[in-house]
Amino acid sequence: MNFPAELKYTKDHEWIRVEGNEAYIGITEFAQRELGDIVYIDITTVGQEVSKDDVFGTVEAVKTVSDLFMPVTATVLELNPALDTQPELVNTDPYGDGWMVKVSLNDAAGVEGLLSAADYQSLVGA
Repeated sequence: MNFPAELKYTKDHEWIRVEGNEAYIGITEFAQRELGDIVYIDITTVGQEVSKDDVFGTVEAVKTVSDLFMPVTATVLELNPALDTQPELVNTDPYGDGWMVKVSLNDAAGVEGLLSAADYQSLVGA
């Protein structure tokens, strides 16, 4: 299983990649394996500020629906447009083309409180 060191992680299995004052957020490889084949992603928070740990959308797999939790307080700038027609990108490339939202960070320092790759790997027992 892959745990990119440049990312930060949450206990709820989201990852965040910070680029300046913006960031990309998705779900981890561990999460997508647990969920199974992703068939639909529902995110209706574009343009909204979402507080840390609040739900910013849902991901639907063949047998379940799971909430997506915001790792840090941020404003959702855009959805990954590729996921409208190719939700399976979350399964095939969760840390690359399978990102879910791009956000503007309200407080970049909030990222520091998230899990490192090693900490997340320990959390999931990998």
